[in-house]
Amino acid sequence: MAEAKRTLSGTMASPETGELLTRGVRPFEVAYKGARIMVDLPGYYPAGEGEGVHVGDDMRVVDETLRELKRKVDGVPMPAEIRALRKKLKLSQAAAGELFKVGANAFDKYERGLVTPSGPTVQLMTLLERHPELASELSGVAS
Repeated sequence: MAEAKRTLSGTMASPETGELLTRGVRPFEVAYKGARIMVDLPGYYPAGEGEGVHVGDDMRVVDETLRELKRKVDGVPMPAEIRALRKKLKLSQAAAGELFKVGANAFDKYERGLVTPSGPTVQLMTLLERHPELASELSGVAS
């Protein structure tokens, strides 16, 4: 069942100061290990300078940009790439978690972008992307 999209009000009172905040976007720098990208961050902002309030999906653009930077800097695959690898290996999420020794729910979280895989998990993903035939050898290794 699809979720109904919530309509946000054009203004709100600041929870800290009571000042009137207006819905809009402001530039925001996302930084990771020296790499930087500017994004337009939606939120409720005061008329002049000052802190904004972010609700609902406002921070999604920051989360997605941070994932992009981690991919660029550290080679961490994006959620869709993780899903594609799992499907290429013909594994369920639970079976992939067992193969990678990360737990039954880990791939669900990786594929939804809720959790970033660890360095060793990323290295194994990279290896299996290039050599999927090795998955059958790994699945035969005792726990």
